[in-house]
Amino acid sequence: MSNEKPAPLREPADAWEFPTSDERRRIYQILELVDAMQRRADTNFEAVLREINATTVASVPGAQYACVTVVEPKHTVRSLAATHQYPITLDDIQRDAGEGPCLSAAWAHQIISIDDLNREHRWPAYRQAALHSTPIRSIMSYRLFGEGSCLAALNIYAEQAHAFDDEAVELGLVFAGHTAVAWNAMRRQEQFRSALATRDVIGQAKGILMERFDIDAFAAFDLLRRLSQESNTKLVDIAERIVNEGRSAR
Repeated sequence: MSNEKPAPLREPADAWEFPTSDERRRIYQILELVDAMQRRADTNFEAVLREINATTVASVPGAQYACVTVVEPKHTVRSLAATHQYPITLDDIQRDAGEGPCLSAAWAHQIISIDDLNREHRWPAYRQAALHSTPIRSIMSYRLFGEGSCLAALNIYAEQAHAFDDEAVELGLVFAGHTAVAWNAMRRQEQFRSALATRDVIGQAKGILMERFDIDAFAAFDLLRRLSQESNTKLVDIAERIVNEGRSAR
């Protein structure tokens, strides 16, 4: 039996030399950002999304600016992780006009593209204000599919008309998919933290009621529940009121 040690395994010479385009490298970069955000339970969500948007702008041919438009219940519109002031201005216009490509993408369509805003007629109020307030002429909006009542769209902008060809539209869709993953991870973490905060407030309110009325935890929670039903107020709001009153009474 030979005493020779087996030669160490070696990776193929080309294992890390596979030709990678700039676009692929940037896609990998976004995947790393999303993975790191989930692993760290990163709370600076907007900073991560801003990095993703900056990478999207650098990767999509013709792109100059990007942001995520968030449409909340009651059609409240806000800008998230904008790479420039122009996307924020355009979201403000959409909020005031109640129409626009980003809203339409978030509400009903997967992709909306504007080749030349000068020749666009689908959103007249938005078009007029956007032409007056910004130099933006080309727009791509992608709906970010997610859970719950909060809708969102990734928007990519350029000042030149006809800035986006078929390749740009396809790459935009790829980056929108990764942005949606980050968006949904962010939403889940926010909901988890909100649930923890709600539990803590209810626990504090129960403790105050237990001490004040000399009752056990079950009776304290039942009292909170009845106060909530009788006043048609969320249980957590009742709990917050009790906690705040307890603090002010000290």
